[in-house]
Amino acid sequence: MSTNPYDTYLEATVLSADPTELIRLLYRTAIESVRDARAYLADGEIAARCRAISKAVALLAELGLCLKPDIEPRLARNLTELYDYMRRRLLTANLNQVDAPLAEVVGLLENLLEAWEKIDVPPAREQLELAAAEF
Repeated sequence: MSTNPYDTYLEATVLSADPTELIRLLYRTAIESVRDARAYLADGEIAARCRAISKAVALLAELGLCLKPDIEPRLARNLTELYDYMRRRLLTANLNQVDAPLAEVVGLLENLLEAWEKIDVPPAREQLELAAAEF
């Protein structure tokens, strides 16, 4: 267990979050990682840029694992293709040491996060009460 207060807070946030909030957290962290990569690119910090891009690529892979193709096959396929595209753009940015693909990925991630933030998920108790009322 970490003694870092931020790590403790983050762990508590993750453990208590509903699935929708976890997705939002993944998007926010991916956006932060790509923004960090842009700053490291501008500063010429190669190793830090590579780490930030690798983190963003891993977060996109995790987002891909959260998809439910059995429930929404078309949406899952479209998001899978978009996540793959963003990963390729991140790798292109890293290989060619250019900012434009990073800026593009940040914009795409921000649009996706904005959509997820519009989803209103009632607390678990309210969901149970709604389900019970339906019967």
